[in-house]
Amino acid sequence: MAAIIPNGDVAWGMQLPVQSQSTAFVQPWEKDAGSDELATIAGAADRAGAFYVAVCDHVAIPRPMAETMGSVWYDTVATLGWLAAQTESVNLLSHVFVVPYRSPLVTAKAFATLDVLSGGRAILGVGIGHVEGEFELVGAQFRSRGKALDDALPVLREALAAGEHRDALVHPRSPRPGGTPIWVGGSSDAALRRAARLGDGWLPQGPPKVGMRAAVEYLRAERAERFGDDAPFDLGIQAEPIHVGELDWDAGPFVLAGDPEVIAARLVKYAGVGANHIQVRFAARSADETVEQITRFGAEVWPLVRAAVASP
Repeated sequence: MAAIIPNGDVAWGMQLPVQSQSTAFVQPWEKDAGSDELATIAGAADRAGAFYVAVCDHVAIPRPMAETMGSVWYDTVATLGWLAAQTESVNLLSHVFVVPYRSPLVTAKAFATLDVLSGGRAILGVGIGHVEGEFELVGAQFRSRGKALDDALPVLREALAAGEHRDALVHPRSPRPGGTPIWVGGSSDAALRRAARLGDGWLPQGPPKVGMRAAVEYLRAERAERFGDDAPFDLGIQAEPIHVGELDWDAGPFVLAGDPEVIAARLVKYAGVGANHIQVRFAARSADETVEQITRFGAEVWPLVRAAVASP
């Protein structure tokens, strides 16, 4: 198990718009967008220096939940595979893949193949899922989903790293030593334990009830006890929606807007908690404005963040 972000560095990534359209965060322009806009935005993130672009995982939204969750959720692996051909260097992350929906060998096969075809850019972000009705629809067990993921992770690790499981071969193999990285998602106590003991990194989904700083301290202590003080680990944090520049329109609550220095200062505080990758999204009124925001963020904001984190 190993981190993939260089020691002492900090990275940024984004969950892509268009591919998931929950009413909690979808912006009006996304409802009429499709593959052209998705490719353009992923390409902009690639050129702007994003460490990853991420795609969600839902299979079938029960009708009673569609009012709040929306119904548009692109298939994770199909979308990431397509994005591999639209980009050059950005990593391709599932945030998060609901492993209990599927055999772990099916998951390993999909992500090892994605890793090979993308030139070693896949990151398997895993989670337990939360929509009980969706579990019923795909024939999976909801109440035992935590145990299912715990049991699946060693199988995933073996298949992705060694290309085998029991007396079977699982090829193609990931081109990376140690296999495709596995980042564990979730902010519950169980998710934190799972990430520390079985993952290469952590993807928070909402603030942990113990607080972000305490969660990071726990993860580091647990890792040190099991793997040694110098065991590398990639720790994430999620920022609020960002808009580089002053807002002259209603972007909704909690948007971090202003000059690059203002935005960078907030993100440096997040890194100061102990995170080495920050997930951002952008408040925008169109795909073109989203591209502009990504470009400005990569050129004007992120260099300030990296310089501040690197300074003694």
